[in-house]
Amino acid sequence: MNKVKISAVSYTNTFPFLYGIRNSSIVDQIDLSVDYPSACAQKVISGEVDLGIIPVGALLDLPAYYIITDYCIGTLGAVDSVFIFSEKPIGEIKSLRLDHQSRSSNALARVLLKYHWKQDVQIVTEGEADAYVLIGDRTFGKKDTVPYVYDLGYYWKEFTGLPFAFAVWVANKPLDPTFIADFNAALKIGVSNPRVVLPEIPANPKFDFDYYLTSSLDYQLTTAKRQAIDKFLSLVKTLD
Repeated sequence: MNKVKISAVSYTNTFPFLYGIRNSSIVDQIDLSVDYPSACAQKVISGEVDLGIIPVGALLDLPAYYIITDYCIGTLGAVDSVFIFSEKPIGEIKSLRLDHQSRSSNALARVLLKYHWKQDVQIVTEGEADAYVLIGDRTFGKKDTVPYVYDLGYYWKEFTGLPFAFAVWVANKPLDPTFIADFNAALKIGVSNPRVVLPEIPANPKFDFDYYLTSSLDYQLTTAKRQAIDKFLSLVKTLD
């Protein structure tokens, strides 16, 4: 049987998924690589892999896709790893630099600036800017070092009343139902006890990894999170 090619995110928020995959029989059925989020998306879009946990914003770039699991990288409010960092209050910024490792969070920042904060700002991908998007492990311990910090999970909830799913497990083709069931079971092993991965994480006195994995993140792909994805994608389509 040909192995299913999978791309997963290399960030700490995916460690519970990786733990479940590596500690189940599914590991013998797959060819696994780890990448940053936008690279995961590109591998799924290009067909380099069959399945990946990809930023929800990348769904718009797939002609057909299949969300195959009951799990996601999500949050019920503040996520503590997806931010706009700024030297000025949000109402005063005129330019925003995007994060090259991100797709959904860049789009989420732009959606919130346009519709929640009612700000018209210049978007840049490099160089100087009043504020910038930063996601993932590079944000750990950083929020106390920047004058103004905006958690995008928190402000999405404030804007919509909904939770958010930053990334979902997506296949670019139909997969065998037995594989899907086995893969879901593997993921459940990790997300049922995310603390199991804490020994793998280097200590950071400025960041509470236990709270992050068990409270900031919410791994269940609920109906409300699916509604949030639909609302988010509809708003992304309106961006210039």
